This record gives sequence, structure tokens and C-alpha cells, in this order.
Amino acid sequence: MSPNPKPVLKVENLTKTYRSGGRELTVLSDVSFELQAGDTFAIVGPSGSGKTTLLGLCAGLDRASRGSVWLSGIRLDELSEDERAAVRNEHVGFIFQNFQLLPTLTALENVLVPLELRGVRGGAKTALALLERVGLGGRGHHYPAQLSGGEQQRVSLARAFANEPRILFADEPTGNLDADTSERVVELLFALNREAGTTLVLVTHDLELAARTGRVVRLRGGALVSDSLTEAAAAPPR
Repeated sequence: MSPNPKPVLKVENLTKTYRSGGRELTVLSDVSFELQAGDTFAIVGPSGSGKTTLLGLCAGLDRASRGSVWLSGIRLDELSEDERAAVRNEHVGFIFQNFQLLPTLTALENVLVPLELRGVRGGAKTALALLERVGLGGRGHHYPAQLSGGEQQRVSLARAFANEPRILFADEPTGNLDADTSERVVELLFALNREAGTTLVLVTHDLELAARTGRVVRLRGGALVSDSLTEAAAAPPR
């Protein structure tokens, strides 16, 4: 292995500003960090601190006002919107607070979406295996409206890992779930992440959840105010 492997994610002096009522509003200011393959990383901070903005820029969902993002060695700020979408489809998985499943597709069809976008042959077998892995092998024919919130989030977990992403972005993945359901989803998230060797970037208000990652950065007023390793970073895998 190379002594200095390329980071899976490199963020350099990221700044995001908006025009609002004739004024310039800075929601993210000069944020920089790097993540290697398999790292687990949490972004915490109060509401309005820039957490979701930072995640969106890292994932190429939005473009920074200044600064650069390299994802799997690809510089996102030099790409068109279509090119960024292609990079996401190839390298990225997503989990959202409100699940974002397609309501007109079954659970199995939702998991199949990223595989079909990549033209993967035999995707149904992979999708079904992932539903089995998250405990929903018998629910593949159900639509999202027929599933509980926890079940929908487990479907979204299966979908997120379907294209074997190098990096997974999770935005408040337990925000709409009760405590018991949250714990099951979190256990699955970290187990799947370990099995796949995926880099995990997690936005959360839950400091206990953040502490299960290896590294936590804290934002305040759009600025990075702390960047520290956690006890989990030195602990053996659970």
C-alpha cells in the first residue's frame, strides 16, 4: 500500500455565500479536512451552523462559492452538474432523514434504482440480498406507504449500499425515528459500513451517535471550530 494514499474526500477552504435582500450571507467559511478510505466522520453543531450545506457541497449536490472538493480524486468544482451527477452515481451513497424513497416503486425497486442507473446486470439478486441483510427480505413487494418509518430507513440503507459506494453521506439518518428504531438503524449502518469498507460522513444533532464515529468536527456560524478523534477511533470494531 502506498504510504500516503489519496484521500477519498478532500475539502479545501470551502466557503458558501448567498445573496439575501441585497446582502451577502455566509453560511460556510473556509472549511478544510481530508478523509481516507474507511474513515467514519461526524459533522455536528447547532441548527443553522452549516452542517447540511457542508454535506451537500462534499457530495457535489451544490457548488461552493470558493474552495474545492476532491471526491475519489476528482475535483468537483471543475465539473458540470451532469458530470457531478455521474460522479455521485459511481462513488456515492446517500441516507436522508426523510428517507426519500420513490413512493410509486416497491422496496425492491427502490433498492434497484442505483443499480439500474449504472446499467448493472442481474441487479435484482443484489438488491434482494441487501433487503435480506437489513431484515426486509420478505417486504420487497411493499410500497413505502406500507412500511413503518424504521422499515423505510432500512430500505434506504439497502439502496445506499447497492452501488458499492466509496463514500456514504448520511444526513440526520435517525432524525425521524424513535429511540429503539434508531438504535437498530444505527447498528445496521455501522455494520454495513464496516463490511463494505465505506467512508462514512454523518451529519447529526445526536452527540452519542457522533461519538460512535472515529472523528468529529463541530461547526458554529459556518466555521469549523473543532476537529477531534473520538474514543471510538482507538477502539476495536464492535
